[in-house]
Amino acid sequence: MQDIGQDIKILADKYASSLNTKVSERVEEMRQDDHSHYFIYQVLGIDEKEGYMIDLYQNKGRFLYRYAGSFLEEATYLCFQHKFPEARKTRVPNNQGQRPKTFEIDCLVDDRAYEIKWRDATTDGDHITKEHTRIKAIKSHGYIPIRVMFYYPNREQSIRIQKTLETLYNGIGGEYYYGDDAWKYMTYKTDIDLRQLLVDIVSKKAEG
Repeated sequence: MQDIGQDIKILADKYASSLNTKVSERVEEMRQDDHSHYFIYQVLGIDEKEGYMIDLYQNKGRFLYRYAGSFLEEATYLCFQHKFPEARKTRVPNNQGQRPKTFEIDCLVDDRAYEIKWRDATTDGDHITKEHTRIKAIKSHGYIPIRVMFYYPNREQSIRIQKTLETLYNGIGGEYYYGDDAWKYMTYKTDIDLRQLLVDIVSKKAEG
């Protein structure tokens, strides 16, 4: 447990450093940007200073969302590898259609094909069709499709899509875990309390 905790701490530090670098670079780029579009913000009642802050945090948010997702997904994969050294990422041919040619499996352990998501807030209805095709292809190759998603979306349309995906997974003989159940499943499956490891990282950062 100590080794995996240290590995995840190192991973967190790497992502935090990279995020800080990317954000700093973008802030500097924004200082040099053409801000003439702020005039339209002003037409809509947003002054120049507030308009700049909105653009700034929109850019920061894009980086943060991407890095948060990548970090949690990679940390989850590390937990699987710690418990199951044979765990690996792989791809399988799409035998259910022409596009894409292959589907990625985030983590394959024996016959269990994990899709790891930190959250999925999509509102795209086509997402259901694409995901259904993906899990059918995975199932056809002899694997059990399992979705582990740590944070459920907040918006109604996104929630409806997730409920449909859960039905699809269960209907094909797969498994679908989200929210608290996803964290509990990780502890059960890997003997690693990933959430507690992350709580410890946050606590140490708060202590300085």
